Amino acid sequence: MWYNRIDRLCGQLAKGAHMKNINIGSDYIKLDQFLKLADIVMSGGEAKLLIMSEEIKVNGQVATQRGKKLRSGDIVEYMNKEFQVSK
Repeated sequence: MWYNRIDRLCGQLAKGAHMKNINIGSDYIKLDQFLKLADIVMSGGEAKLLIMSEEIKVNGQVATQRGKKLRSGDIVEYMNKEFQVSK
């Protein structure tokens, strides 16, 4: 029935089924650059503010370094949305 589909969909959403893959095209990317590439922020200044306010997590840990190098497989989290770095 229709309610079973809704329950299944809600379960997938709760499990992070909508992780967005972001292709960086190189071996690594700095966190502030990644935030711009993923359209989380519009500018480096905005990225700096988000990072300083401890709103960004990398692999489950609060990130406080703008220049942190992200590599393929790393997961960035912001406002309960996940973005996976891919090469």
